[in-house]
Formats: sequence, C-alpha cells, structure tokens
Amino acid sequence: MLSAEKNRIVFGWDAETVVIEAWGKDALRVRAAKLPEIPETEWALTKSDREWTAQTQAGAGYAEIVNGKIKGTIDRSGKIIFRNQDGKILLEEFVRNRKQYDFGPDVVPSGFASALDIEAREFRPILGGDYALTVRFESDPEEKIYGMGQYQQPNLDCKGCELELAHRNSQASVPFAVSSLGYGFLWNNPAVGRVSFAKNVTVWTASSTRVMDYWITAGDTPAEILENYCRVAGTPPMMPDWAMGFWQSKLRYQTQDELLSVAREYKRRGVPLSVIVVDFFHWTMQGEWKFDKKYWPDPQAMVDELREMGVQLMVSIWPTVDHRSENFHEMEEKGYLIRTDRGQRISMTFQGNTVHFDATNPAAREYVWDIVRKNYFDYGIRLFWLDEAEPEYNYYDFDLYRYHLGPDVQIGNLYPMLYARGFYEGMRREGMENIINLVRCAWAGSQRYGALVWSGDIDSSFRSLRNQFAAGLNMGMAGILWWTTDIGGFHGGEASSMEFRECFVRWFEYGTFCAVMRLHGDREPHSLPLSAEGGGTCPSGAANEIWSYGEDVYAICKFYIGLRSRMQPYIREQMKAAHERGLPPMRTLFFGFPQDSMSWQVEDEFLFGPDLLIAPILYAGMREREVYLPAGEEWKNLWTGETVPGGQTVTVSAPLEQIPVFLRVGAGAELEHLLDKD
Repeated sequence: MLSAEKNRIVFGWDAETVVIEAWGKDALRVRAAKLPEIPETEWALTKSDREWTAQTQAGAGYAEIVNGKIKGTIDRSGKIIFRNQDGKILLEEFVRNRKQYDFGPDVVPSGFASALDIEAREFRPILGGDYALTVRFESDPEEKIYGMGQYQQPNLDCKGCELELAHRNSQASVPFAVSSLGYGFLWNNPAVGRVSFAKNVTVWTASSTRVMDYWITAGDTPAEILENYCRVAGTPPMMPDWAMGFWQSKLRYQTQDELLSVAREYKRRGVPLSVIVVDFFHWTMQGEWKFDKKYWPDPQAMVDELREMGVQLMVSIWPTVDHRSENFHEMEEKGYLIRTDRGQRISMTFQGNTVHFDATNPAAREYVWDIVRKNYFDYGIRLFWLDEAEPEYNYYDFDLYRYHLGPDVQIGNLYPMLYARGFYEGMRREGMENIINLVRCAWAGSQRYGALVWSGDIDSSFRSLRNQFAAGLNMGMAGILWWTTDIGGFHGGEASSMEFRECFVRWFEYGTFCAVMRLHGDREPHSLPLSAEGGGTCPSGAANEIWSYGEDVYAICKFYIGLRSRMQPYIREQMKAAHERGLPPMRTLFFGFPQDSMSWQVEDEFLFGPDLLIAPILYAGMREREVYLPAGEEWKNLWTGETVPGGQTVTVSAPLEQIPVFLRVGAGAELEHLLDKD
C-alpha cells in the first residue's frame, strides 16, 4: 500500500507501516513500526517546527514527498531514497533481495536482485517483548561523518568508526551526524545500540525498541544543516555573562573556609574569577542534597561574600541515593528510584550502597528539585553541577535497569537530558531565564535545557587531550554547543612534575578557547578524609589552583585568564549565535570554510567563532607546528602581527607560553585588543 497525504506519505506491507513526513526546514521524519499505530513520541525533536508544507504524490509503484531542498521516495518494495534539490542521492537504504518492481518515472532504481535476502529495515522480534531493530544504508567510502557526540578516541571524522549508542563516564552518545555529502541525520531513538559507519554499509541498531524513528535534512553547508537541526531539537539559552570567564575547581574543597580562602587569594592577586565550585560530598549523605553544616556552617554568608567579589558559586549534585539516607524510603515508596530487574536495587557502591533517582519520572524530577531549591537555590546559588549524569553504574549491564518510561535498553539514553530538564524547569519556575548547568553527559536535545557538557573523568595526559579535541568539535557538530573539559584532565597529575606542568599549560591554553574555561582535576597526592562521618568521609585531591604549579606556570595561566576576559565581547557574540541560530562557538575548519577542500582534511585545528583560528599543541615537547590557513582570507598571527594569505600551510613557532592563534583580517573591532599582549 502506498498513499500520499497532506505533508506525508505512507507505505504499508504486511504488519509494517512506514510514515515519511515533513518536519522542519528542508527536513523529513521517518518512522516505521509493526504496531496498530505508530507512537506519537518526539524524543529529541520538538513540535514547534512540525507543521511544514510539503508536496506529496503517489503513483502506481512509488510515493514521494518534497520539502524544500530534500525529496524522499519509497517504492513498492519499501525501499527509501533521499535526494537533494539537484536530484543527487544523499542517502538510500541498503537492500539486497530478489524483489523486482516497476518504479515510478522519477525513481531510478539503485539496488539489484540478490540472493542475499537482506532487508533495509529489520524488526527482529524479542520473544514475549518488542523488537531488536537494524536499519541499513548504502555507504559512500569517500563520505566524511561528523558529530555523534563524545567518544574517547582521536578521530574527528567518524567514517570507518563503530560507536556504541550508550552513555558511560566520559562517553556521551548524541546520535546526530553531519555528512560531507550534504545531509544531517538524527537517529531519534534513545535505545542502547550501535552504529557502524563502514565503507561498505552503514548500520544502525537498537537492542530493544518499538519503532524505527529518524530525521534527515539537506543543506548546502554544514552550518545550514546544523541550523536546520537546531530548529527542531532546540538551541541553548543565552549564556549569562558571568559564565564566560574563568571557573576554578578541584577535587574537592573540604570546608567552607578552604573554598573562601582560595577565592580571596584570586581576588588578592587581581586574577579575574567567575565561578568557584563546591564539589561532591559536601553533603551529609548521598540523596540528601544539603550542606553538611559541620564543614559548611554558613552557606548564606559564603554565597554573599562570593557575590561581593563577583564570583558565582556552583555546587555538585549527584543523582545517587544512599539506602541509609533520610529520603530513600519515601522515594522508594513513591517510585522515584530506578529499579533493577535482578538482584538488589544497587547501582553504585562508592561511599555507600546507592541507586539513582529516576529522572525519566516527572514527579521524581520535581521531588529532587524541591529539595535542591530549599537547600541551595534559596541561598542564592544559581549554578548546579549535575554529575554522574549518564547515569554511571558500577557495571554497565544496561539490561539490568528499568525506568519509569521503560527498560534501560529501550529508553536509557534519555536520562542525562531529563536530568538536566528537571533542573532547567525548576529554575524556570523560579523566574530564571539564562540558565546554565554543568552536566556530565547529554543526549540529542539536551542543549535546550541549558546543558554545559564536560568530558568526564578523563586521563591527565597529552593522549587524552587529543581525544578531547576531537570530542569537543564533534559535540558541537551534534548540536551540543556548550562543551568543556577538565583543564589538565581529571585522573592524576602532580604539580611538581615538569612533564605534567607542560601538559597542564598546553591544556590551559586550549581551554581558553573552549565554550567555558574551567579548571578541575583530581591531583596527586591525595589528602586524608576529615572524619568518619557525613561530608568528612571523602578524601580530597592535591591543590589545583593556578599558583600550584610554580611561578612560570602561574604567569602563563594569569595571562590566558586575562586574554579570556578581554575576549568577552567576542564570546558574547558567539553565545548569541549559538542561542539564536544553533552555531557552535568551537567549529571545525570546514564549518567556516566548506568550499575549501583542504579544510575538510584538517583534524588538529579549529575556529573559535568565525574570526579566530586556534592550532593547539597536542604533543609533549612540541615547540613549533604546521598550521593550515583557509583560503579566501588573510590571517594575522596573534603573537607576531604578521599577515599571511590563506590557502597555504605555514610553520609557526610555539614556545611553551604560546598557543598558535590567527585572527581573520577584517574581523570585528572587539578582537583588536587581543593584539595588545600587555
């Protein structure tokens, strides 16, 4: 059965129904199911751009839908092909079977008869349950794929990669991809699964689901594609000005006096400080979400003093609830905790037997926010660190856990988005607008809930820095426009080590040009716990302030914090572009220069906004490097003032105190002051 309706076409064969409908600018949403009706669930998408006028028609052997620059066709065999406005195939299903049908006059068959009997859409029944889903597309070996979120590997181009569609500590699956062929593709399914961008076939899988759901858009440039996506998945709020400066953090300030002494020292030294952080286990117990007054006796006085210094306080929130906590039994009774299908209801054992609150339950989100509001927000705290947001488990046995919305294997990737949503909506109810919260994971759409994502508990090494470089740019291409790292990495690093000091400095320089500049890390050696009860039970890492690494490193860090401060008018413009259009502050070279073929080959440089080209030092001992300057512009070396025509590779000096930076000639006046290094 083939039919054309208003703004959509429908295919039916046996138990399967396929619907292809207009959803946003130059975009189509495709859903298929073997159910009486296809569920009306948006997942990553919003309804705001659903009503979009498209042209549809159906013939004897095909149906087609045209929405702006994209056309989708489905033939009588059920095969789907997408083309752009010039008729070029963007993406087509991978089919290898014996079916032979007459095609419509505008449909050119690209498959062929085959004894392999492989279907593009495979719903494999789970006995007594739903389906394991596999969806296959033809693969162009020359295609490049960007986006997909954050994975701990150094490849910017994901072509040839296999990626797990699941969250882990330091891994965020955000299944939106931008193709060099001129399309963007959202796998709009929160199930645990995998994707393989192989040379011979592209394969998406979901281990358990009820429906196939994806969204595709066509665009002439990567920027147009990402803007189309952000129209339907959302953009971040406008970042508040105070968040654009330098954030100070360590594992962990153990007392109120210790934290205030650090903030006062920044003030005494005349170093601009925007945010300082109260990390985990400042609370009485996991799942109680309040200061331990033994170590944090007067939160209001702390917040007030920091505010007088122009510093915002951020506090850590964990979603874990200790079985011994004062809220555990009530939350268990009301169904506010995730469940385990086997064994004890325990998902982590760090500092106690704990289980996460169920962020997929709206009532659970409101319950947690109400406690946080009373114990933090009412003191004037306006910034929260939503840690453990994947959620992290002792063991990532995804088939063990069950949520309010369903089993983890079927909807678990929604957790970080809904965790952020609970705080965002709570803060909105209190009248806030420009909301930002630091979150350790994300899924497609998290950006609209003010999620600033950082890359988790990563290693403190140059190798790890290279992984974060690729992760940050791909997060931006996946629509997660606010992204940062722990400057210096999280695990390890001793302040006295000259090798680590070099890594720290290079990371600090790179962090100056991230969406948020945030210092954090679990430095060695650890200090002992303060006591055997409450917030005193957790040890702390070594000092991690900019003066902790010697005078030479301190001078470098102080300079870059000042540079960041002088860039604030420019940063504000980039955050406005992110909020209004969905443009990432951190951009690949080809994002800004898609017509320059060499820009698609460069994987170790990036643009910070349209006018600054950053070439980080990603290897120990490197004191110069090659930098490709995109064609069609002239570029000024920030350090030497030399102007160089684009379209060439130059060798640039990079002493320890300098990260190669080039300013696009003709950039706005707000960047001219950067050349004044005094």
